[in-house]
This record gives sequence, structure tokens and C-alpha cells, in this order.
Amino acid sequence: MGDRNAGAAAGGGAIYGLGIFGAWVYFWQQADGFWEFVWAVVQGIFWPAFMVYEAFAALGG
Repeated sequence: MGDRNAGAAAGGGAIYGLGIFGAWVYFWQQADGFWEFVWAVVQGIFWPAFMVYEAFAALGG
């Protein structure tokens, strides 16, 4: 028998992936120089994690 939460985990991963792509598009449009484009890639990877952290912090008190 499979894990019943596997579908929920896959859905969460898909939403997180969409967050990364959305962040890349946003930060890429804001960049002007080479190092800003490099920084945009880094920000796109970590930005969704910070958003989730801030959301849980706001909900927790």
C-alpha cells in the first residue's frame, strides 16, 4: 500500500515549484546587469521559503 500523504506532498512540491518560477520571472525582470541576473536566480530559489516562513510566523503569533 502507498503512503496516503504522497499526493499532498507532490501537490505542495508543485506549488513550491510554481513559486520558484514566479519569483524568477519577477526578479529577472528587475535585473539590469550580469550580477543582478545571477542574484535573481538565487533569490528565485530561496524567496518561496522565506514567504512560507513569514506566513507561518504571522499565523503563529
